[in-house]
Amino acid sequence: MSVTDTLIRAIGLQNERQPEAAATLFHEVLGADTHNAAALYSLTVIAMHAGDSPQALALSARGVEHNPQFAPLRYVHGAVLQALDRKEEALQSFDAALALQPDYVEALLNSGVLLRNMFRHADALERFNRVVAIDPNHVTALGNFGILLTEFKQSEQAIAAFERLLALAPDYDYAPGLLFYERMHICDWRGFDELTQRITEDVRAGKRSCKSLAFMSASDQAADHLLAAKIFAAHYAPAKNSALWNGERYRHRKIRLAYVSPDFREHPVGHLMAGVFERHDKNRFENIAISLGIDDQSRLRARMVAAFDHFIDARAMGSEQVARLMREMEVDIAVDLGGYTSDTRTEIFAHRPAPVQVNYLGYPGTMGTPYHDYIIADRHTIPPEHQAFYTERVAYLPDTYLPTDNSVQIAERTPTRAECGLPDTGIVFCSFSHDYKISPPVFDVWMRLLAQVPGSVLWLVSRGEVAQRNLRVAAEARGVDASRLVFAGRVPRVENHLARYRQADLFLDTHPYNAHTTAADALMAGLPVLTYMGGSFPSRVAGSLLHAIGLPELATQSLAAYEALALRLTREPALLADLKTRLQANLVTHPLFDTEAMSGHLEAIYIAMWRRSELAGVHDALSGAPWRGTIL
Repeated sequence: MSVTDTLIRAIGLQNERQPEAAATLFHEVLGADTHNAAALYSLTVIAMHAGDSPQALALSARGVEHNPQFAPLRYVHGAVLQALDRKEEALQSFDAALALQPDYVEALLNSGVLLRNMFRHADALERFNRVVAIDPNHVTALGNFGILLTEFKQSEQAIAAFERLLALAPDYDYAPGLLFYERMHICDWRGFDELTQRITEDVRAGKRSCKSLAFMSASDQAADHLLAAKIFAAHYAPAKNSALWNGERYRHRKIRLAYVSPDFREHPVGHLMAGVFERHDKNRFENIAISLGIDDQSRLRARMVAAFDHFIDARAMGSEQVARLMREMEVDIAVDLGGYTSDTRTEIFAHRPAPVQVNYLGYPGTMGTPYHDYIIADRHTIPPEHQAFYTERVAYLPDTYLPTDNSVQIAERTPTRAECGLPDTGIVFCSFSHDYKISPPVFDVWMRLLAQVPGSVLWLVSRGEVAQRNLRVAAEARGVDASRLVFAGRVPRVENHLARYRQADLFLDTHPYNAHTTAADALMAGLPVLTYMGGSFPSRVAGSLLHAIGLPELATQSLAAYEALALRLTREPALLADLKTRLQANLVTHPLFDTEAMSGHLEAIYIAMWRRSELAGVHDALSGAPWRGTIL
């Protein structure tokens, strides 16, 4: 048999999924043609599939050296380097393949994913755009193209990509949820009922229909949130076969506490936690920040850098590299402040770098993983009867799970109504939540309130012109003059933003995804918040805050009760005035804005977790009954 015949037979065996037989023939080819490009390429692929990275790297490097003009070898060499998390070298190899073959779809796709992981989103978008130009029906490229468009707030283009993706591949991973969530970001509610029903049914059937974060805008059922999280966790960040920490006991003078987050910057999580970081007891804790996100050069970032004993900028590090660093530092407790939000890396925790791993704050729900040991909550966000819907053991804070920073000083000067674009008279309903949290059923209530309260306006803080246009159209469709929707612009300083709340009369919360930081901001500024507490963590947060500030009567139990109370408060000015007076007094007497106490409560929980781990080992502890009661 000639070399060519042997090569053809080997490729056939490889395509028939007989890698061992194929490899034998490929080696025969190399015996006759020492550096045969096709044989070295195929043997590299076989080694990669077998998990033999060193062999794959050696074969592909040999191939590139002796066949520098063969684009597939440049590509596969890049793929091996990418798998080894050698990002820059992988990109160079992909670029070399594309220089030889500009329409090399696989190289464009892999380099696009790589560039996205390197946070070079504009370059990644260009790669996926090139694939779509070559093949408009390439579903993988369409999915990535649409996701990257969302990063650049190009929602209408992203929605078009997701619609095409769903038409081409109805079962493509998370496609219905991608479409639903991006429509929500611009208040495009076409097909809202059908999409939410489909997503919910798919999640209950175990399908990859909607990522768990997006699902929070579609459902307020904790049982369904658990299913969505488990589906996503098993796909996105399954537990590793071997753990970095395997029961070793450390002997530290202080508890080594690491916070892992992409949000040590101007971000709601940063604003909520900065005061806590600054108040941690450095006699008992050695505090470590593992920063996965950008350095925005903000004063908030500078505060947080100064608050930690060690501040590690890990943005350029691979996830396993970060996990190994944490293990080398002998971190006792690792706190995941991001969960499944933007730019987080759950796989760091999948490597089990620490004895105790905690889900807290950034993601309002269960992670659905076997390696997050605890979730920190309160009895309002996770009632005891809901503990079964969390894979983590629930650790309860005594008041509310949401920290606040009472060092923030609201600007003394209140901007005038005219400066805020508000009318001189009339009730101002306010809702400064993100656009994606505004659901059609809640918007229906808001429009009925405007219709029944003459001269009232709804003050929103929509981020984009498209969403504003859609909201105005939705108002007109419900018989409300669109001019009664007022959109607040951005202001550079949080102190001035908070001062604006003084011109509002009542904050109307969203559902099923409540205002979180925004609700706390409103209460800090003295503005009562009205909410509807549902059946899931994100739909119960504002209710938790209201209990902690001593206004539990503003946490209603149904949308009808929410609407009725809003109407009553506008028709009984004395009742609304009394609420504002009580709120102002409670700011200094109730626990919501006691940052010092919150820091102490968190430390008590961390100490209890550490002691439990020391006594029994975290894995033994997790096999027990659900943890009930506040940790002291």
